[in-house]
Amino acid sequence: MRLARSRRTAAAIAAAAVITPALLVPSTAAAAPAADAPSTAQGLPIPDAEHAPEVQPEVLESLGALTPALIGSAATRDADGKVNTALLAQVRKLADNPAVPEQAQEVWRSLIDFLGEPGAKQAAKTFELEAAPAAKKSDAPNIPTGPNKPRIQQFLYPTLGLGCMPGGGNSVGMALVTAGPQQAPAPGPKRGQAGYVYTSLGTGPAKNSALFVSWLNIDNGRTGQQTLRPNPKINAEKGPGTFTAIANTGRGRIVSTIYGTVTTKTEGKVISCGIAPTIGTAII
Repeated sequence: MRLARSRRTAAAIAAAAVITPALLVPSTAAAAPAADAPSTAQGLPIPDAEHAPEVQPEVLESLGALTPALIGSAATRDADGKVNTALLAQVRKLADNPAVPEQAQEVWRSLIDFLGEPGAKQAAKTFELEAAPAAKKSDAPNIPTGPNKPRIQQFLYPTLGLGCMPGGGNSVGMALVTAGPQQAPAPGPKRGQAGYVYTSLGTGPAKNSALFVSWLNIDNGRTGQQTLRPNPKINAEKGPGTFTAIANTGRGRIVSTIYGTVTTKTEGKVISCGIAPTIGTAII
């Protein structure tokens, strides 16, 4: 899939990236993948380029414009030490503006619920189910099961890799989080760690990156920044370009942003390109 470049998309990059230096403190705690492992997809749900979702630049612009206010509400606590609900209410008003694209409104409402009381209840229920085996099958959490199936939490919307394809075409970018302990992405996040995976659909194998994930644990206050790197266990031979990182987030509700640049070898050409920021939520 090829999508045209847009000034709006460039604006989204500039707007969303401001959360990084302003609110998230860099951290060096990241696990590096093994260097000599064979290539495998590890069962991660990575679509191919032909089935990539459509990405609308105006939606990215809208999401980028509201990112600082939303993350600010997560980082700013009220007198009781909880997420500032007044700020969340202000962001909800912005999201309800008729000028905001419908898809963007859905993302913001989902984020606001995650940061507020509905998200807190969801996290508590998840930890309760993990602590005690479900009495009935219907009581089990709605996640994949089995010893080798990763528990996937997709980022809230796909993004664009600007100029990632030969000839200047854009690539759709997909990101997800896995909560440890589990095997994917290799070498596998442990309990209290988050595994991040970003895939640039339609590209060749990953070569290098200055791709970052900045995260905030809204329950324990911990923040950090990791570099996502090529992983020799995931799509290393034929692509699409896939980049991973493991972060010591601690347990709780995590809000994350992935942004930066990636380098792949696509159709025999080494191409570096910028990634418009995308936002994810996860319970770790």
